[in-house]
Amino acid sequence: MRASTKSSLPRPAMAKAVARRALVVKAQERTVVIGLAADSGCGKSTFMRRVTGIFGGTPKPPAGGNPDSNTLISDMTTVICLDDYHSLDRNGRKVKNVTALAPEAQNFELMYEQVKALREGKSVDKPIYNHVTGLLDPPETIQAPKILVIEGLHPFYDQRVRELLDFKVYLDISDEIKFAWKIQRDMAERGHSLDSIKKSIEARKPDFDAYIDPQKKDADMVIQVLPTQLVPDTEGKYLRVRLIQKEGSKAFDPVYLFDEGSTISWIPCGRKLTCSFPGIKLSYGPDTYFGQEVSVLEMDGQFDKLEELIYVESHLSNTSAKFYGEITQQMLKNSSFPGSTNGTGLFQTIVGLKVREVFERITQKQTVAA
Repeated sequence: MRASTKSSLPRPAMAKAVARRALVVKAQERTVVIGLAADSGCGKSTFMRRVTGIFGGTPKPPAGGNPDSNTLISDMTTVICLDDYHSLDRNGRKVKNVTALAPEAQNFELMYEQVKALREGKSVDKPIYNHVTGLLDPPETIQAPKILVIEGLHPFYDQRVRELLDFKVYLDISDEIKFAWKIQRDMAERGHSLDSIKKSIEARKPDFDAYIDPQKKDADMVIQVLPTQLVPDTEGKYLRVRLIQKEGSKAFDPVYLFDEGSTISWIPCGRKLTCSFPGIKLSYGPDTYFGQEVSVLEMDGQFDKLEELIYVESHLSNTSAKFYGEITQQMLKNSSFPGSTNGTGLFQTIVGLKVREVFERITQKQTVAA
């Protein structure tokens, strides 16, 4: 007698099983959402290239879309610029006498609705803010990726959007360094005059202090860029970079130097690490940040030979690297990127590996739940 192919489950139980499988599929398709907050001209583009490169593919605008699109799509990631959610174009902001940093210049309702939809695996028709014309262009269709990165001025400002984020990163650039970077970018790439850059910075600062800077308290990781303490340096040639990591997160494990929880100061220059003037100093230890327990990894100075970074890498733990030397490999691969010889490149690379750790933890948890 031929065996029956019908399920032996009663119909109500069968229906529940089908529904459960549907929920599992939906959970597994859920997009992981990363938030990156920073002021204009603070290195978000370079950071995004480092992060997306870890997941493979070269980030490109949507195929066949608007050439002025701010969206970048690669193998697993889609990066959305939150400038696209400006509710006022450039002229509208002039009429209302507000900057692009002001909350009233943002459409947080649409931002929340579309980030939520993408997180749930749905596609959206997202507006485009044209940085050349200062106008809002017709929308573009964005499909839900494996990993969605929303980057810009306000990713943590609206509580509803903030609660959709699986991992939050803030790039905290000191005023001295920000000014030097903005001059380099806006004069070289955008043709702005020095006087116009200074006026723009001065006009934006009150709103930056009120609306953008306070978001760093909500970040899981902060990359803080400061002037060096090794030598007097008024031109910002050398950088002191701190990686501030929130303790107790279920999403990632903080990186540490030598012994976890200890307080370490280390000058690695010598036979295994070539250091020209002014040298390199690394430090690590516990601290508090906005009343929260954190650990801080710090690098002051810059590398002479990137291939020797592997010596420093060998003394770091919980980096989320898949193999010994992966950090050095990533740094060498992206050696032409700004910051590749100092702590900005090193810590951006480490944070990129943490993004991968967050993604894998969430997807593995979904698989186990299934």
